Amino acid sequence: MLDADIREPLFLYLETRYGKVRIFEEKNIGTSRADVIAITDGELIGLEIKSDGDSYARLKSQIRNYNKYCGKNYLVVGASHRIHAGEHIPDFWGILVVSRDPDTKRPRIEESRAAQPNPGCDIKRQLSLLWRNELANLLRKNRLPKYNGKSKAFICEKLASGLCLETLLRQLTDEIFERDYTVYN
Repeated sequence: MLDADIREPLFLYLETRYGKVRIFEEKNIGTSRADVIAITDGELIGLEIKSDGDSYARLKSQIRNYNKYCGKNYLVVGASHRIHAGEHIPDFWGILVVSRDPDTKRPRIEESRAAQPNPGCDIKRQLSLLWRNELANLLRKNRLPKYNGKSKAFICEKLASGLCLETLLRQLTDEIFERDYTVYN
């Protein structure tokens, strides 16, 4: 299967599995571009697609960047990569295999390995995905100073150092779900 054959079934799978989900395609994270980042309640999930025609040449550097930003990660592969996919990713990454149903010929997705929590995820990196007005909302919600004139990195550091991780992740994903695309900040 090609990348274009994988994406739509993957999005339907994510919507069915998680219900409330916001999907970002081709999102820059560090020095890589994530194929898909799925935002669910309290979690950022990275999904790197390797279609049947793709190689693993860039995967090592992509993994480093996904691990900085995403609490869980999946390698999404075409059927030709099924056997060897696990050799190329950390043990805590999951694997989704996309193949064609032999009867209906429609794409189907099978979780061949569940993703586990990513031990290297950095909440400050996750917070950096928010816009300034969204960071300001988090400061207000948590009764922290506005830090006018301070950098996004400074604000992310203050939020990360003073709040419960689970609460902060929930607030972060809530901000993304409520994002107003008529205002870019």
